[in-house]
Order: sequence, then structure tokens, then C-alpha cells
Amino acid sequence: MRTDDQETVRKTEKKLFFCQDTLVRTLPFLCILLCSVLIKGQSGPDFSILADKAFQKLYQNPDECISYSQSLLISDLNPEHRIVLQNIISQAYAMKGDYVQSVNTYSQKEESKEKENLSYFLQAAGDYNLADQYQNLDLYSQSQRIISDLLADNKLLKGNNPRMNVITAKLYQLQALNLGINRNYSDALNNLSKSDEYLGFNNQENLILETENSIFRASFLMRQNKVEQAKYILENTLILSEKTTDYYFLQALAYENLSRYYFFKEEYSVAAEMLEKGLSRIENLPYNSLKIKIYESLSKNYFALHHDEKYHQYNKLYTDLRIKMDSSTKEGIRYIVKLVETNQNNNLEFQNQKQLKRTGFIVAAFLIVIIALLICFLILKTSNKDLKKQSEFFEKLKKQELTNRENITKEEAPISKTVEKDPNKISKEKEDEILQKLEEWEKQQRYLDKSMTLSMLSSQMGVNTKYLSEVINSNKGKNFNGYINELRINHIARLLRTDPVYLTYKVSYLAEYSGFSSHSAFTTVFKSVTGMSPNTYIQEISKSRTL
Repeated sequence: MRTDDQETVRKTEKKLFFCQDTLVRTLPFLCILLCSVLIKGQSGPDFSILADKAFQKLYQNPDECISYSQSLLISDLNPEHRIVLQNIISQAYAMKGDYVQSVNTYSQKEESKEKENLSYFLQAAGDYNLADQYQNLDLYSQSQRIISDLLADNKLLKGNNPRMNVITAKLYQLQALNLGINRNYSDALNNLSKSDEYLGFNNQENLILETENSIFRASFLMRQNKVEQAKYILENTLILSEKTTDYYFLQALAYENLSRYYFFKEEYSVAAEMLEKGLSRIENLPYNSLKIKIYESLSKNYFALHHDEKYHQYNKLYTDLRIKMDSSTKEGIRYIVKLVETNQNNNLEFQNQKQLKRTGFIVAAFLIVIIALLICFLILKTSNKDLKKQSEFFEKLKKQELTNRENITKEEAPISKTVEKDPNKISKEKEDEILQKLEEWEKQQRYLDKSMTLSMLSSQMGVNTKYLSEVINSNKGKNFNGYINELRINHIARLLRTDPVYLTYKVSYLAEYSGFSSHSAFTTVFKSVTGMSPNTYIQEISKSRTL
């Protein structure tokens, strides 16, 4: 029995030793495996929660959003995480109306050393941010072109990646806004519906985007004269958004849009009340891009209500903020143009470096560069020939115009000379482009801005001041001051003919509303355009209405 017991003990000791040895050898591998599982299991959800919180702060307080997101950037080196946070920070600056800082934040992504291994998500997120920058700076055609290229990629539209779905939803939303600016409301509404299709993931970012889509949808419906449907959407949106009381931006945006319904119904007191409620939500928050719309709408409503004190109060706030925002927009445009040029040069340099790393294709790369240079030379040579032909053609036109206008009076001669010089100073394509921008500017009634000048208009359009002046002189038959004053007079004259409310306003109100700095200047220009004074014109319109 003792021998058997001893044998059993020895066997047990061997088994224990084997188990201990196996455990010691496998323990490091188990620890590594366990840590990797924990890290992978926690990093994704943890960042999703943090990013969602940052996005919520975007609609609560942009300053807090910037501070919170920057604190996350310090410790997070993941390129995809960083670009998400930088996009949020950039949006926060845009909401504040600080477009220079917004563009600057966007540009920081270019400093990444991971360019060679950019993921598709990084590329799509970066392009979305660039399109957003262009739209913030009123460069809608550039924004629309970038988004159209992105949405033509089937890889983006697969819908099997929650992160990519959010980018896609934002792209459709941004494209809807671009289309709305161009008054293509049907396509804008279709894009909002497509945006909603990609927002099935249940987090706060998706819920906020859905709420924004509802507000934008109501805005487009209102412009289609479907005002009751728009009102229903906005009232329901306000009920839902006010349950979460800290999304102040969404609440103010909804109130601002709802006020348009009451303004359309000529219920100016209710419209002003809606706007005051919206302003109260963001009055102490730096949402300047939204505040400027509310100030402008409040001044219009109080103007209609003949509330002089309130009108002047909000008109001054609007004017002061408009000057500040226009300056920021101008600087932002300069910055982004310079940035895009720099990035293009950097991308060319990066591509050259990448080619040099491929040792087997050095000769082929050299030949490609030579061929590319030759093609560029041939293209430039062909372009020069075309320009020469155009110059000769314009010279012929010039001679024909001189022959046909020999009997024109001396007073008209300076104008014809100006017209004749235009073809040599600016191309037809550029002239058409400027005329198209002028047409869009007229549609938006930006000429009513009292502070509008030739240099400000050229800055907003991104056009050389000299070219713009020449186009106005040659196509409108007058200088910039004559052109904008005639637009203002035609606008107020049309309102006097079509809306009897304006017949009850004082001439001083009409002058200020139409963008003139003084009563006397308004009266002088009005008479030069219409052939009669404002009072006489109003009397004639009033008489015709009583007949």
C-alpha cells in the first residue's frame, strides 16, 4: 500500500509540474491575446461615444465643442479619429462665423505623414470637409462639383459601414443645401430623403442630422409655397427638439424657419415672436452664422410693424455682424484658394517622391514626365494660337463697330470705346461667368445691403475688381454705382406696385430698406430712374388702385 501510495504521489507531482510549466510558458501569450482583445473591443466603441459627445456639443456651444475636441486630439493619434475630430472643430468655427480658423483647422489634416496609406474613409471625410468649406464661403459651384464626384462612387453608396453612412448622409444634406441655393427645390428635397436613408444608426449624431434634415425640408417646402406642410414639420420638430433642451442651435434654427411662415402670412407680430424665441436660445452663444439671419429677419418684421426702435436695434446688430462676417468670408476665400494651390503643389511633389521609390520604374517615370511636359507645351502652343485667333476676331469686330458708329454723338463715343476695349481685356468666357454671378447676386437681392461696394462684390464673387467693373460698364451701360442704384430703385418700385403695404411707409423707411444712406440720395436717384419723385410715384400708384 505504501509503495502504491508513493507511486501515486510521484505521478501527481509530475502532473502538477507539467501543468505549472505549461501555464508559465503560455501565460505571456494569454496576456497578450487578452490585452489585444480588450484594446480592440474598447477602442472602437469608446471613440464612437467620445466623437458622438463632441458632435452633440457642436449644437450646444461651439466654444465648448472646440475645447473638448482639441483635448481629445492631443491624446489620439489614430488618423481616422483625428480627421473626424478636426471636421467637428472646423464646423464649430464655421458656426461661429470664423471661416479663417475653420479653413485653418481643415488644412491641418494635410500635415499627416500617413498620406501614402490614406484609407477610403479619410479621403471621403477630407473631401466632405473641403466641400463644406466651399459652401460656408458661398462658393456653391465648387462645393457641388466635389460632392457630385463623391456621390458618383458606388463604393461610397454601399451602406454597409456606419461611419461611411454618416459621411454619405452629410454629403447628401450638403448637396441639398447647394441645390436649394440655386432654387432647385425638387432635387434638394430628393437629396434630403437620400440623406435620411443613411441615418439608421441610433446615436445622437444621426438624430441631430435627421432633425436638421427636417428643418431644411420645411424650408424648401415653404419656398415651393407648401407652407402648411412646412409649418406642420417645423412645429413637430420643435416639440421633439425642446425635449432635449440643450440642442440650442437646432431650436433656434427651427424657430427662424417657422417665422418665415408667419411672415408669408403677414402675421409680423407672431413672426417676430418666433424669432425672439429662437434668438433667446443662442443669444449668449457664438452662433454668429445663424444670429445674422435672425437679426435680419427681426429687422424686416419690425420694419413692417413700424416699430422704429426695434427695427433700428436689430438692423444695427445685423449690419455690424454682416461687416464682420463679410470680412471673415473674404479672408477665408483668400486662405482656401492659397491652401488649395499649396496642396496641389504638395500632391505633385508627393507623387514624384512615390515614383522615385519604385526602383523598377525610374526610367518609365522620367519618360512620362517628359511626355507630360511636351503635351503641356503643345496645349499651351495651341491655346496661344486660339487666343491669337480670338484677338484677330475681336479686332475685326472693333473695326466694324467703328464703321457703324461714325454718326454717334460725342456723348456716346466714350461708352463705345469702353465696349470696344473689353475684348482685349477680358475673355468672353470670363465675361459670361461674371455675368452669371451677377445674375445670381441680383436674384439673392444682395444689392439691398447698404454697405455693398464694388470691392466687396468682387471679393464675394472671387473676381478681379477691374474685370467686374469693365463687365458692368460694358453690359449694363453704366458704372457700378449707377448699376446698383438702379437695381435698388427698380426693386422698391416693384414692391410699391405689387404690395400695398409699402405705400403706407415713409420715404425715409423706403430709402433705408432699399440700401440708400440718406433720404436725399434716394429721392435724387429715384427721380433719375423713374422720372418722378418717390411721393409723386406713390400718389400715382395709389390713384390707380382706387380706380
